[in-house]
Amino acid sequence: MTNSSSQRRRRGPAIEVVDAKVAVDLATAQTYSENVFLFIPNIIGYARVILAGLSLHFMSYHPKYCTIAYVVSCLLDAVDGQAARVLGQTSKFGAVLDMVTDRCTTSCLLCYLSIAYPDYAIGFQFLIALDFSSHYMHMYSSLVTGSRSHKLVTSDVSHILWLYYNDSRTLFFVCAGNELFFVSLYLMKWVTDPIGLPTPLPNLTYAQAVALISLPVCFLKNVINLVQLWKASKILVGVDLAEREMARKELLTKGR
Repeated sequence: MTNSSSQRRRRGPAIEVVDAKVAVDLATAQTYSENVFLFIPNIIGYARVILAGLSLHFMSYHPKYCTIAYVVSCLLDAVDGQAARVLGQTSKFGAVLDMVTDRCTTSCLLCYLSIAYPDYAIGFQFLIALDFSSHYMHMYSSLVTGSRSHKLVTSDVSHILWLYYNDSRTLFFVCAGNELFFVSLYLMKWVTDPIGLPTPLPNLTYAQAVALISLPVCFLKNVINLVQLWKASKILVGVDLAEREMARKELLTKGR
């Protein structure tokens, strides 16, 4: 078996290229019997977007409604993937809708936290930039290497990313803990009643306690984002080097 065929086997079947005009025509001519826009997982995705919008609407004046809408939107993130697999309705559109919703929802909350905690605004801005850049570069590196999904990471590329993406329980725990920390920071601005338990911190509120518990998970999530950004950068550079080498060989072949 050649080295290239071994690489294809490890990452799975490559994506077949479809002409953009053909893709637009196919999407326009969809019937109700099989309309990707109307797949159940994608309808759940639209519900997530609506709930995220509602949470943003209530964010500045109604913390209870905001938190409920935000948390339900995040929890549905685990439901749409399961529904797609059970119903046989996995789609590239659904995968991208899911990722875009995640990125936009979290970044909007971080924007609010930047206003609520102006002394830490630069930190929240850094987290937004890291989240977007790491996922964009990871998605693009997956596409240029022919992977059918950004979650198809092999352990020889990155053991950390392999553990993160290939174990649904780990993925859910890390993502949920990360969001829980940010939601706790939001609630800390509204919740002032202490827990009332005999602790070393007698004035500790429920929101502060949850923030302390979820902080390590948030830290882990952003370490994973850094690893993802670095690995994606190396993959893209490796593709550049391979393409430049192929171009040099073609020039040598033409020169003969």
